[in-house]
Amino acid sequence: MSSDLPPLREGRPGCGLLLIVSAPSGAGKTTLVERLVEQIPHLRMSRSYTSRSARDGETDGVDYNFVTRDRFEAMIAAGDFLEWAEVFGNLYGTCATDTERMLAGGDDVVLVIDVQGARQVRRRSRPAATIFVMPPSYEVLEQRLRGRSKDSEAAIQRRLQVAREEIASFAEYDFIVVNDGLSASVDRLRSIVLAERARLARMRTTAETISRTFS
Repeated sequence: MSSDLPPLREGRPGCGLLLIVSAPSGAGKTTLVERLVEQIPHLRMSRSYTSRSARDGETDGVDYNFVTRDRFEAMIAAGDFLEWAEVFGNLYGTCATDTERMLAGGDDVVLVIDVQGARQVRRRSRPAATIFVMPPSYEVLEQRLRGRSKDSEAAIQRRLQVAREEIASFAEYDFIVVNDGLSASVDRLRSIVLAERARLARMRTTAETISRTFS
């Protein structure tokens, strides 16, 4: 499957591609990105830090980096985060050092973050390809939230209200993927990654090297 992947790093460090994937809660963004990372070599998913407690089945360092709220706030004060946000009363953030280390090693990195976080990355003028994952409809999202969650009715309604606000921001993103099926949606994400890897800005050195062999 990897034979059609364009060269990743043009033989120099610091050439990793940063991608941002955002979506409303329940739209399936984390599952999509986990499947995508399994398919594409040298593509890594950044693990966010969070102040919330681990849920049943979650593992520290695998699903999230779980820390206390006090430690998270200390990391904010120290400027450790590329982005951070408070979502439904819990803090979530992306460690800048971890992200830059992966990029400097030539890996492409996917940040699975909300609309607030994506805006923070843009304000830093950090080049990134941004992707917004949408459910096929409001009704489908509501069904997914009710089917997966032990949340109260009030919590579900709060998530749906936030989803309305986030979906209104879709035009801020470079690409839209409608998650109407796992396999098809992963294929769409994969196509975006391959296209971004093949951009002239990333492939110029390789193209110039090949061009000189024709001189």
